[in-house]
Amino acid sequence: MAKDTSPACKQCRREGLKLYLKGERCLTDRCAIDRRSYAPGEHGRRRTKQTEYLTQLREKQKARRYYGLLEKQFRNYYERANRQTGITGENLLRLLEIRLDNVVYRLGFAVSRRQSRQLVMHGHFMVNGRRVDIPSYRVKPDDIVAVMASSSARDLIKEATDLTASVSPWLQADHDNLSGKILKYPEREEIDVPVQEQLIVELYSK
Repeated sequence: MAKDTSPACKQCRREGLKLYLKGERCLTDRCAIDRRSYAPGEHGRRRTKQTEYLTQLREKQKARRYYGLLEKQFRNYYERANRQTGITGENLLRLLEIRLDNVVYRLGFAVSRRQSRQLVMHGHFMVNGRRVDIPSYRVKPDDIVAVMASSSARDLIKEATDLTASVSPWLQADHDNLSGKILKYPEREEIDVPVQEQLIVELYSK
C-alpha cells in the first residue's frame, strides 16, 4: 500500500507551521519547526516570490501532508468531492475526515495520523464488530469503531488516550472501553484543519 515515507519534520518546516505529524514530540522543545523555522534544504533561508499559483500549491500540499496522502490519492478525493452536490472544498475535507485512520486519530486512539494509519493496517481496530485494516475505509454515522479485544497494542492506545484533551464534536469516545461512535458527518466549522480549502479548489480548477 502506497504511503508517504518522507521525514515528517521536514514537511512541517516546508509548510511553515506545525502539522502535528509526530504527535507528542510536536508539543516539546524538540520540535524541528521551533528550532529551525525556515524551509529545509540548501536554499531554505532564501526569500521566495509569492505568486497566486504558489499560494494555492502550498495550501494543497499542506492539506495533503496533514492527512498523510500521496498526490494521486489526494487528487482522487478532490474529483470525488467535485462530483458531489454542495461546496467542493467542504466536501473534500469531509471525505478526508471520515477516513478510518483519521477517525482513529480524532478519537484519541493514536498520537498522530501516521501512528493511527499503522495501527489500522495492522488490524487493531473493528468497525461495527468487523476487523478493518484499510486506512481509507469511509465510516458512516452510527458506526462503532473499537479496538480489537485481542489487540497487542491496547496499552499503547490507552497511553494515547491519556494525552487526548478533547474529541471532535461529531464523534463520541469511550476511552475506558477503547471504543467510539460516529454521531454524524462533520460540518466545516467542526473540522479544525489549518487550510483554506477554496485555494485547493482554485488550483485544481485551472
